[in-house]
Amino acid sequence: MKASLLSRLEQLAQRLREIDTSLQRPDAASDQDSYRRLTREHAELSPVVALFESYRQTQDDWQAAEEMLSDAEMKEFAQQEKETALQNMEKIEAELQALLLPRDPNDDKNIFLEIRAGTGGDESALFSADLLRMYTRFAEQNHWRVEIVSSSHSELGGYKEVIARIVGKGAYSMLKFESGGHRVQRVPLTETQGRIHTSACTVAVLPEAEDVTDVQINPADLRIDTFRASGAGGQHVNKTDSAVRITHMPTGIVVECQDDRSQHKNRAQAMSVLAARIKDAQMREQQAKEAATRKRLIGSGDRSERIRTYNFPQGRMTDHRINLTLYKLESIMDGDLNELMHALATEYRAELLAEMGENA
Repeated sequence: MKASLLSRLEQLAQRLREIDTSLQRPDAASDQDSYRRLTREHAELSPVVALFESYRQTQDDWQAAEEMLSDAEMKEFAQQEKETALQNMEKIEAELQALLLPRDPNDDKNIFLEIRAGTGGDESALFSADLLRMYTRFAEQNHWRVEIVSSSHSELGGYKEVIARIVGKGAYSMLKFESGGHRVQRVPLTETQGRIHTSACTVAVLPEAEDVTDVQINPADLRIDTFRASGAGGQHVNKTDSAVRITHMPTGIVVECQDDRSQHKNRAQAMSVLAARIKDAQMREQQAKEAATRKRLIGSGDRSERIRTYNFPQGRMTDHRINLTLYKLESIMDGDLNELMHALATEYRAELLAEMGENA
């Protein structure tokens, strides 16, 4: 094990002992905020330190086997024990490195999922609806709540643009790799000669700001317009200026919300989406700088980059970033994304581990 990793683990073990001492004090729970912080830190450190103790025990086993090699009668047994201990040490070290990977502070947050039709006209809008259904089914499987924040329908029933809020623990950690260009190859419903067309949609996954105030927005930088909503909603929608459009002048970001009958609720939703977009823009700017020196599944900063192709005639889905092809498109479009999400997360962790090794 590298000295830098060993030193880091010894520091964590010392920190855990300090927390244990603090929590055992009679007045430990008198300050509830401090108590919760310490118990949360204790829960995070305990599995790491326990695994480190296992590593040190295995290291002792290796040393004992090394010492037995000088005994002719025990040499064969000692060699086997030494090899087993070495294999276990390598396995535990890999697990420890994975546990020590930097944690994304947004992983536990809710998200705004934005899907926009691109090239392909009505077929692209219909595919937007298919993607929304796919993510909605996946959210249901994870017991997350899906709320439509804003939508713009196409003539054939798809979406020119749709924004959904997905509420649930770990929503961002599971779906953060979905941002980018999604391409579909299939025969459109409007195609009379059976020709395969290629269309595209853009997906953006934005972590929700815990509070709009988390993002610095100067009210003087906002232009807020109200207008009558269009589309479904009954006569009430057409008689009141319930729809809200907010323009953030410094960045040019524009958010419209009109799905609720209440102007107040539409404005609150629009501000939440605006805060998420501004935060996302800041994150992508930083990630784009990092992308010059390293590859990342998230963080290229380029949402137009094609990340995935859905080929309906062949029943396959291909993720171009990790060269993964799955021949179960029907179940994927029905929300079966677990295999794909696991593969993307595994590749992401491998990239972080490689980076950690280079910087060690």
